[in-house]
Amino acid sequence: MHTHNTFDLLIVGAGPAGLSLAARLADAPLSIAVIDKQSEATLASPSYDGREIALTQASTGRLQALGAWDFLCAEEISPLVRAEVLDGASPYALAFAERRGGGAALGALVPNAAIRRTLFERVAKQANCTLFAGAGAAGVEIDAGEARVRLSDGRVLTGKLLVAADTRFSALRPGQGIGARMVDFGRTMLVCRICHERPHKGIATEWFDHGQTIAMLPLAGDRSSFVLTLDARQMREIETMGDIDFAREVERRTGRRWGAVKLDSERYYYPLVAVYAERFVAPRFALLGDAAVGMHPVTAHGFNFGLRGAFALGQEILSALKQAKDIANPAGLSRYERGHRRATLPLFAATNAIAKLYSDERPMARFARGAALRLMNATPGARRLVEKSLSGAA
Repeated sequence: MHTHNTFDLLIVGAGPAGLSLAARLADAPLSIAVIDKQSEATLASPSYDGREIALTQASTGRLQALGAWDFLCAEEISPLVRAEVLDGASPYALAFAERRGGGAALGALVPNAAIRRTLFERVAKQANCTLFAGAGAAGVEIDAGEARVRLSDGRVLTGKLLVAADTRFSALRPGQGIGARMVDFGRTMLVCRICHERPHKGIATEWFDHGQTIAMLPLAGDRSSFVLTLDARQMREIETMGDIDFAREVERRTGRRWGAVKLDSERYYYPLVAVYAERFVAPRFALLGDAAVGMHPVTAHGFNFGLRGAFALGQEILSALKQAKDIANPAGLSRYERGHRRATLPLFAATNAIAKLYSDERPMARFARGAALRLMNATPGARRLVEKSLSGAA
């Protein structure tokens, strides 16, 4: 473990993206500081937060490459065989499946808490990484030679490169003159686990119904992650319900498509705000994860993009080390920014457009929704592109 306060790389945020970057650089000849305001005990054993992460095949491969996948329990991994999109009361469904043969799944569902735990467990074993837990970043100064982070307990850490992976509401991003486009959908997302009478068969369902969006994400056994999106006022009414009344409300809202249901976890509520930073880098500074791109969850790409970004930025750092260059050299940071924008901006824009279209209850919008599903089904090439995106192949 590093014993001084001078490092090569400073990572603020010990969430999945920040930890993924640290793990990507496990064998690199550099010293890494990971900073987070949460306690070490909380980071080592994060509480379940209701969120199930739909990992693409590419993301699964990356977690395996990091050595983090091995720390997951078998019951924490739920194969995602197929995805279906429904519109209103129409029985018509747009289906997506892995088409490269071999019975492969589109991806896998893993609890967010489990991903955080496994990545922390992996990074905790690294000789080149030092954790500063329980003390957030209270101030940052960056000049031509180094980046300095003052912790809330008064300690000062210095490094050649500072990476902010501190959520979509990053406190460090504005300080480097980086603005962000924020899209507040004015809606709230409820997530919880439910048991249900009818089997899900490994199918994830995204149901754009009138006035609500429902997702059912298949978990082990006859259980699913239930995701309900409503406007804030309607959601406040849901929050007041007891568990039994809530289960009956789920049955009503789903038309008993999955039969009788029973609540299997606490309920968690999240405001829906998407974020896209105007820039991903500045001198000796880079944004990662949700601090760079905070996605609407409808396409389930948030963590997948964060993991992709960690690998891309990690590769630039490794290339700089191999060439005996500064790990914060502007050319390398610019390559990371250009590549990550190309990979994320089209889907960010498309996701927001989909979210707005399917929350618009005007007759023309409702007509367009049904027409869009049928057009996609009638256009195999477009459907293949979506399937590649869902599996991480594109």
